[in-house]
Amino acid sequence: MQYLKENVEQRLLAAAREVFLRDGFARSSVRDIAAAAGVATGNLYRYYSGKDALFRAVLRPVTDAFEMMLHEHHGSSALDVSEMFSERYLRATIDEYLALFHARRPLLQLLLQCAQGSSLEHFRRHYTLRATLLVKDWFRKMKRRHPEVNIAVSDFFIRMHCVWMFALFDEMLSVDGADGRVEQVIGEYVRFEIVGWRDIMQI
Repeated sequence: MQYLKENVEQRLLAAAREVFLRDGFARSSVRDIAAAAGVATGNLYRYYSGKDALFRAVLRPVTDAFEMMLHEHHGSSALDVSEMFSERYLRATIDEYLALFHARRPLLQLLLQCAQGSSLEHFRRHYTLRATLLVKDWFRKMKRRHPEVNIAVSDFFIRMHCVWMFALFDEMLSVDGADGRVEQVIGEYVRFEIVGWRDIMQI
């Protein structure tokens, strides 16, 4: 029976992703999702409390990826500032962005363009505010290790740094013919931000 339960859940998640991508969160319905999955509407509620819970479950891989990115770059396990301007770090960051875009593209589209009316509608804003706090903590930690580092950076600029990341993904999802230039554009963006931070922090 466990196999059957997992099979139903996977069918619901796959169907929900397609319905949400087609109709957006606000215009989709639990009935449509259940029908697309070949499941009775009442049976859907055995697995998810409602449409929003199902939407969050569909998007969990991409929201988890953003969380991991945030904590790897500026959380307790983040690299020391002295290691963050190497060519190896630059390449690893480019690869991380590329993997997120290519592996999670439909989910990125859902999160950034189809989440109106859901509890994830303001994901990027909440993420940006949390990122700002984490970056400021990381700055203070780096200042204790490296007193010569400049951390006099405005909260506004730190927030904008995160806003630009989401704008990058949003624009690549929206522009026709962008696929062939994804690696170039991401490479340009990452190099630009790293060189900029190096100058601001006076490394």
